[in-house]
Amino acid sequence: MADGPRDIAIARPAATILLVRDAPFEVLMVRRHPEQTFSSALVFPGGTVDESDRADDWLDLVTGGEALDSGERALRIAAFRETFEETAILLARDADGRPVPCVSTARDDFRAVVAESGGTLWLDDLVKFGHWITPVNGLKRFDTHFFLAAAPDGQEAKCDGGEAVALEWASPDAILARASAGERSILFPTRMNLRRLAESDTVDAALAAARARSVFTVLPRVERREGGMAVLIPHEAGYGETENFHPRAEMTGHAAGQPAGD
Repeated sequence: MADGPRDIAIARPAATILLVRDAPFEVLMVRRHPEQTFSSALVFPGGTVDESDRADDWLDLVTGGEALDSGERALRIAAFRETFEETAILLARDADGRPVPCVSTARDDFRAVVAESGGTLWLDDLVKFGHWITPVNGLKRFDTHFFLAAAPDGQEAKCDGGEAVALEWASPDAILARASAGERSILFPTRMNLRRLAESDTVDAALAAARARSVFTVLPRVERREGGMAVLIPHEAGYGETENFHPRAEMTGHAAGQPAGD
């Protein structure tokens, strides 16, 4: 007797940040730990939303974002938190808008880190850049929001050695060249968002372009073909590419274009 249709897994909310800087124009990338989801993948810092990101006691430690609902606020707090946990970059500002230094070495209590810094998280510093949802046939699914933000001056990125084992600043074009040369650890959603980022050559230009562009929700479709499988996205997504073919690939998270880790 054939098995019945499998229930569709619920996509977990997740957030990630394309952290960019000028002179030259570069984006921060991290390498996942071999035991993490998307092991060894080169990705933007980020992860899933925790219950702590939804807590009302964040309200006195955030600035702006008055038009955001609680879910959108939690996404941004998760993006700030995951970026700090993985890279030690604290995206907080004082009342005058100046970036504040991180005065805590702990990474396991982000709210305490922000409070001790004397700053707040400026929610409007994060500009929506992309939105990808894992295909419906994925066993583990993520509803990932990509944000763009400018890196603060005076802070050095350091990987945590846990979820992230290495990090690097590189130009979007350089990373795309590595993907074209066959670096398989650069996932499809990562590559597409790098391709979009490469359309700009300064932080200000990238932020202006992101603010002017409507965000299209991408729900890839997986299609088995002779010799492998293809991940398809709509032309309307605007990435200039609609297909990613994997020769003889199994239907794993990497092949199906899952965009975020735990």
